[in-house]
This record gives sequence, C-alpha cells and structure tokens, in this order.
Amino acid sequence: MTNCPRCGAGLAAGQEYCLECGLRLPVAGRVGSPPQSRRKAVVAVLVAAVVAVAGAALAVGITREPTAANAILTATGGSEFVATPTVTDASRFEQWPVEKSAWTIVLVSVPKVEGRDAAVARAAEARRKGLRGVGILDSSRFASLHPGYWTVFAGTYPSEPEATGHLRAAKSVQRGARTARIHS
Repeated sequence: MTNCPRCGAGLAAGQEYCLECGLRLPVAGRVGSPPQSRRKAVVAVLVAAVVAVAGAALAVGITREPTAANAILTATGGSEFVATPTVTDASRFEQWPVEKSAWTIVLVSVPKVEGRDAAVARAAEARRKGLRGVGILDSSRFASLHPGYWTVFAGTYPSEPEATGHLRAAKSVQRGARTARIHS
C-alpha cells in the first residue's frame, strides 16, 4: 500500500484517485493498446502521399493526347453553302398569342397519342378549304382546355359574338366546330 503525494492518505493498488483529496494518481498500466510512435504515423502518411501523387501522374500521362493535337489549325477555302430552311405547312400555321385571352373557333381536338402530324393534316385541310387564321396549340398549356390534345383553331376574336359570326364558315369545313374562350 502506498500513500497520496498530496495529503498522505493510504491508497490501494490500482486506485486512480485519492479518496480524501481527489487528486488524480499516476497509473502504471494504461487501458487499450499502446499508441503508435509518432514517427511511424508520419512515415505512413508520407508513403500514402507519394502513392497518391504517383497515381495522379500516371493517370495524367495515360489520358494526355499527343502534342501534335495542340497545333493551330487554319481553315482555307471559301464559305460553306447553307441551304435556306424550307417552309413547311406546320410552320405556316398561326401561333396562339402568348398569355392572351381571346375567343376562337375550335375546329377539332386531336388526341396527342395520334401525334401532331394528324393535327397538322387537319389544319392544312381547313386552310385549303378557305379558312383563315388556322393554327394548332397544345391544350395542356391552357387552363381553359382539356389537357392532352392538339387543338386546331381558326382565328382569334375579342368577343364571343364576333367568333360566333365566323362559326358558320368553320362548320362548313368541320362539322363539329365550336366557339371557345382560351386563356392561360
């Protein structure tokens, strides 16, 4: 049995604190595995850094292209001919004015599963039969229409009576034509 260095009280073997004064006592054995020496840790970090740098250098060397690719290329000769874009039936149709609320005549609504080409064909037929202001719009972009259709329309009108005035001509082309107010 030993004594506390501060107060002189008796201590039992392996006691970590003095029961009289609370002094933490030095313990001969430590809990857990002994720590590695600092030198071993530094060596391990240096080896890992060297391996990482070598790997990066190898990766750059493998992916680098030959230096001939860095040469400046000069173009010689005349200009290249660019064909003018052809105007198709689909590009000639009226576009619904962005964020505009107006009345129109809905000629037909083609389900999207049939494709836009089916709607383009119906719009082209209506135009060939003399209707003006024929266009196609995506019903999913307008709150006033049922989503999922290509809507073929004819004209934009500020009021319902004006749209109704043109409805007879539209019905001669498309029997199921109707007036509708379209808004975003």
